[in-house]
Amino acid sequence: MLFLIYGPDEYGRSEALATLKARVPAEVADLNITTLDGRRAMLDDLVAACEAMPFLADRRLVIVYDLLKHQKAGKDRDELRTYLERVPDACDLIFVESDDFDKRSSLFTFLKKHAELRECVPREGADLLRWLHDRASNLGVTLDSDAARRLTLLAGNDGRLLVTELTKLATFAGRGGRITVREVDLLVADTQEQNLFAFIDELSARRRNAALTALRRLLDDGQAPQYILFMMARQVRILLGVKDLAAQRLRPNDIATQLGQKPFVIHKAIEQARGFSYADLRRLHQRLLELDHASKTGRAEIEAGLELIVADMCS
Repeated sequence: MLFLIYGPDEYGRSEALATLKARVPAEVADLNITTLDGRRAMLDDLVAACEAMPFLADRRLVIVYDLLKHQKAGKDRDELRTYLERVPDACDLIFVESDDFDKRSSLFTFLKKHAELRECVPREGADLLRWLHDRASNLGVTLDSDAARRLTLLAGNDGRLLVTELTKLATFAGRGGRITVREVDLLVADTQEQNLFAFIDELSARRRNAALTALRRLLDDGQAPQYILFMMARQVRILLGVKDLAAQRLRPNDIATQLGQKPFVIHKAIEQARGFSYADLRRLHQRLLELDHASKTGRAEIEAGLELIVADMCS
């Protein structure tokens, strides 16, 4: 049988693939599951894997990663398309595509008609919340509705990250326990905040290319330039506060209380503050304020302005 598992949700793809792998008894799985890299595998490799007889099992699985994305039009694609019509009944041939591919190709057209398609896209809204509640139930805990919404706010809709965080929360709550907003705020780090930390890390180390890449990652993650500007200014103010209070020999937890921040935020800020002088931070804060004003009066674009500030700070 033919399968195509595709879409941007990595965790969804892995779940769908695990379901198919479970068809092969675990004790003989190594003998009956073949994995191929679609970027390098030749048709002969795929045919040999599919034609091999199952060993001590009813079926064998052949998993091919990212073949549709890399398969060029021409003789090779045509021959593969022809072979797909005669894959042995005892073989499950599974194509797994991690990135977007040409959905106008003859291969995809064929698979749409003859394969079982499983499109994996990140869950959204009420569907995402239901999925989290189901996961929590499977882990033996109760997830409050407010806590589920808070979890998605902090961790987004990345399935693998959400499962990791939910498992951590369930372990903390204990079997039969209840996860509230308090536990989420205590244990779950804001991924957007983590990305900002990574950016400030590179900036404080004066690694220009890495800092520009980290900035671009924030933008590519869908963050609005105005929000990044706001968060940068906020982080610079935290770093200034950390420098002032650390000079008074306050402990990190006391600094966190004074600044109204989580302890892990302050511990990270203490590390980052070492890369800046007071003058650096004041100048950076002033540049950010000027960029904010210029963008609101139409005299500058925030993205370009942020890149110029990074280049200047790292020069």
